[in-house]
Amino acid sequence: MDFPILPDELPESPVSFYFEDVIFELPQEEQLAQWLLSIAEVEQTVLTEVNFIFCSDEHLRAINAEYLDHDYYTDVITFPYAHDTVHGDVFISVDRVRDNATTVGVSFEAELCRVMAHGVLHLAGYEDKTPEKKLEMTAREDFFLRTCPIFSGAV
Repeated sequence: MDFPILPDELPESPVSFYFEDVIFELPQEEQLAQWLLSIAEVEQTVLTEVNFIFCSDEHLRAINAEYLDHDYYTDVITFPYAHDTVHGDVFISVDRVRDNATTVGVSFEAELCRVMAHGVLHLAGYEDKTPEKKLEMTAREDFFLRTCPIFSGAV
C-alpha cells in the first residue's frame, strides 16, 4: 500500500490572533480568518499578513499614548506596514468592545466583528477622520458584519 506524501507543514494563514494581557477565547478562529480574508478580496486588495492582538483597555491606552500621542481609551488601533496590500497589526481592547456593545445595545460578538472588519478596512485604505469618511466606513462594516461567522443577528 502506498501512502500519500504529505507536506512537512501546512501553509500558515496570513491572519493570526494573539492575546496580550487578557484571557479571552476567540470563537471559530479559522472561520473568522477566512471571513477577514474575504473582506480584503471583496475590497479588491490582497491580504498578505494581519495580526490581531487582543488586549485590555490599559494596554491599548498605553499604545495609544506612546505611538499616537493620544491619552485616552479606544477600541481599536491599526498599524499598517504597506500601502499596496493589507498588511499590519490590529490591536483590539476586549474591555472597550464589551463596554461599547453594552452602550449601543448589540452583542459582544457583533461589536467584535465590527472592530475586526474596521481594522481590515483601515489596512485596505479606508479612513474615518471626516463625517463623510466615517459614514462610508460604517456602511462597509455593516455590509461585512452580515456575514461574520460568529454573529447571526441583524445589523
